[in-house]
Amino acid sequence: MALDARLARPLGRAFVLSALALGLLLALAVWALRPGLDGPFLFDDEPNLSQMGAYGGVRDWASARAYLSTGFAGPSGRPLALASFLIDDHTWPTEPRPFKLTNLKLHLLNFLLLVWLGFKLARFYGLEERRAVALALINGGIWLLHPLLVSTTLYVVQRMALLSTLFVFAGMLAYLHGRMRWPQQPRAALAWMGGGLVLGTTLATLSKENGALLPLLLLVIESCRPPNTPRLPRLFSAIFLWLPTAAVVAYLLSQWNPSPDAWPHRPFNQIERLLTQPRVLWDYLAWWFLPRIEEAGLYQDAWVISRGLTDPPQTLPALLGVLTLAAGGLLLRRRAPWLAVAILFFFTGHLLESTLLGLELYFEHRNYLPTALLALPLAHLAVQAWPRYPRAVAVGALALGATLAFLTHQRATLWGDPVRLEAYWAAAAPDSPRAANALAILWYLSAQRPDQARAVLTQALARNPHHGLLWLSYLALLINERSAQASDFERAAQGMRAARFDAQTVLALRQITERLLRDEMPAEYRRHMRVLIERLTREARFRDEATLQRIAPYLLAQLILKEGDAARAETLYFDALRRNCHVEAGMQMTAEMANAGHPEPAMRLLAQAEYILRQQPDHSLKFERAFYEREIARIRAILQQELDRKRSAGGNPLTAS
Repeated sequence: MALDARLARPLGRAFVLSALALGLLLALAVWALRPGLDGPFLFDDEPNLSQMGAYGGVRDWASARAYLSTGFAGPSGRPLALASFLIDDHTWPTEPRPFKLTNLKLHLLNFLLLVWLGFKLARFYGLEERRAVALALINGGIWLLHPLLVSTTLYVVQRMALLSTLFVFAGMLAYLHGRMRWPQQPRAALAWMGGGLVLGTTLATLSKENGALLPLLLLVIESCRPPNTPRLPRLFSAIFLWLPTAAVVAYLLSQWNPSPDAWPHRPFNQIERLLTQPRVLWDYLAWWFLPRIEEAGLYQDAWVISRGLTDPPQTLPALLGVLTLAAGGLLLRRRAPWLAVAILFFFTGHLLESTLLGLELYFEHRNYLPTALLALPLAHLAVQAWPRYPRAVAVGALALGATLAFLTHQRATLWGDPVRLEAYWAAAAPDSPRAANALAILWYLSAQRPDQARAVLTQALARNPHHGLLWLSYLALLINERSAQASDFERAAQGMRAARFDAQTVLALRQITERLLRDEMPAEYRRHMRVLIERLTREARFRDEATLQRIAPYLLAQLILKEGDAARAETLYFDALRRNCHVEAGMQMTAEMANAGHPEPAMRLLAQAEYILRQQPDHSLKFERAFYEREIARIRAILQQELDRKRSAGGNPLTAS
């Protein structure tokens, strides 16, 4: 009894100290990140969230199903992440604070899971309990407070990365829980491991596709385990670990396309992306080990692309450095497992987003999962040094935590001030067209300074004279100020002849067209815009530009319809429908034609939409098929009434308005 009491006292003290440390880290994180909750929606937030209000808000199962089918950020559509946004609101436009607050809560929950995961991993690797707790707290605390992860937490749409990581951590926890019971409790062990892998991988992938890396990440952990650890059954490993890993690798290899024009919408091809990514990975690592407050943020489109092994000169050393580091991780799995697992986990976490897929070159949020174990070597060194140098370790841990919290607080404060943030990004990335465009919008809309907005765009165009987004932004500014001349449309058309039509450029083209459809806009602007679009579609280098060729007939139809030429607009609408073969596109065009006062061509467009509906498979529809059938019948009845009214009045239904 006395012996048990003596043993319980220090264990109880350790538990209290651990709980206090956990509470302190959570409080520090809330303090550090709270200023960023006042920040705005950014970059891809609106395109991903605006569909919540596309049908009057998400009110019932039909509208929820339609919203959840709008995901375009990845092959899975990420429906679980989209569903999570309904926690905060169910319509658009809306306020960003509730979304950012939920992101913060998820970040804190991920921290708790990571601490638990670190503890389980340390025990699996043979560390005694108290040291395992300390190691888990140090590793998790560094990850929680690191300023590199601010962008993931405060950038609303990165709920996708937050949720995917949550399910990866949960799956790893379940796996390790079962792994440590093998072979003493074989049934329970296999159930925990198999269930954790299946559920964790599925839920994580439905949040963001790199959740599919969970089996491979666990293979990394298995490869660094102590030599005396009992081996898993071969059949289990083959089915639950190696088979899904092989599927991921096979998918990546299927994307191999060394063609110079593999991605026409990107300023780089696949080989150039592969050559550039080692430099990107080293920059991520520099961010981690030399933390800073802010750099170019979300505007990384000015990254210098590696066109060859020596262009720029840093390419070859970066590539050799990455290969050496990865090889070192493999070779050190037995002698230095903590260092090896950190290295291999980091590179494995980047396998999808930093290799063969046609994604943008650089985004900080890609590090959210890969950095989860990156502080393990330092944490292990600290717990090993603690018995001999307790004061030095304690002071070092407190100093590091305070420094990271301060840097994160400073960065979050910047993220909470949209004008300062955009100005900072534009200054940090002077060659980024997106940063210049965002700053110009802020000068114009928030500060009411069109002169400053024009100066920003003029300077950006001097650096990037053939960037489509910049030319369209400059033209939009002149249109808004009613100062645009025919020569300005001509200059924009000339400047865009060598442009690439990425998503931002196409969106800008559409937004200008929508603005010109307003009644107060001069008709001559619409004619100039029509000429600009027609010129672009006739350019030889744009004849195979699918995005432009798909949207151009629709935009031209809108502009021509506004001028009253229903017959020509109908022809263009049918061309647009042929290129955008979806019932909703047909119904939208029908509505536009009907609202312009032309029920007969609207009826023909509706018939085409009905034909398209019959050809479309159910899985491609946002709503149930019966919904579209009811809507088409309702619209047809309204159009028929309008046709009957016009005929009884003696008008020509094709041209009457």
